[in-house]
Amino acid sequence: MNRLARVALLLTGLAMPLLPLAAQHADHAAHQADPIAAAVAAPSRTPKNVARDPYRHPAETLAFFGVTPSQTVVEYSPSGGWYSEVLAPLLRDHGTFYALQPTGRYLDGYKSFLAANPVAYDKVKLVAHPEEAASIPAGSVDTVLTFRNVHNMVMAGSEAATFKAFFDMLKPGGTLGVVDHRLPEDRDSALEKSSGYLKVSTIRRIAQAAGFDYVGASEVNANPKDTADWPKGVWTLPPVLSQKDVDKDKYLAIGESDRMTLKFRKPVK
Repeated sequence: MNRLARVALLLTGLAMPLLPLAAQHADHAAHQADPIAAAVAAPSRTPKNVARDPYRHPAETLAFFGVTPSQTVVEYSPSGGWYSEVLAPLLRDHGTFYALQPTGRYLDGYKSFLAANPVAYDKVKLVAHPEEAASIPAGSVDTVLTFRNVHNMVMAGSEAATFKAFFDMLKPGGTLGVVDHRLPEDRDSALEKSSGYLKVSTIRRIAQAAGFDYVGASEVNANPKDTADWPKGVWTLPPVLSQKDVDKDKYLAIGESDRMTLKFRKPVK
């Protein structure tokens, strides 16, 4: 081997270890450029929740609602913590994250969720609703988010009071983001009290009665396979699968529910 060939071989050997390092830097730079993607990829997320990303589209949903790392964000009824696993790392360093959890059986469960990973969730501000809701200063919140909860409000008759609380805590110009199971507009409205599905027009009416302006909708969480007419309502489908093994493969093939993704804004007066 001549001297020139030996030099070329040496330079190649020196360059090879740098390639993985360069890839790491590129990945880090990409996450810095897209903090929502970085939060979705957070190592603190549990595998069973990550597995549901294809149905819940957290990155696209949060981007549609305009969530940024420096905002003050309220998640209403985080329950098992699915979205909190994304919002907590997203807002940890530069924002504020309130978990507004209704008093009841899910409150203790959410406390356990936070305690299970105190390093990741040390800055989450847990607020019991409605008892402690006033601890969130009026007009201080950039974004209120609620995922698959409005149907519970409608079934309990608490939707007007809850949406008013959202309105009061938001800044003028602040955003309310809603995701819920979608009932076709031509169905009997009585189904909204039992099926877990709601019409888009119903949520728009509730929000606008509370003072919100409608901004728009995204189809990111749509599922055309869901016909919204199941034996046990939305809970027939995964992840609940209320029918157990009856037609399980059929429901797994359909996937999670068809969902509306609606954005509202508190007017600037």
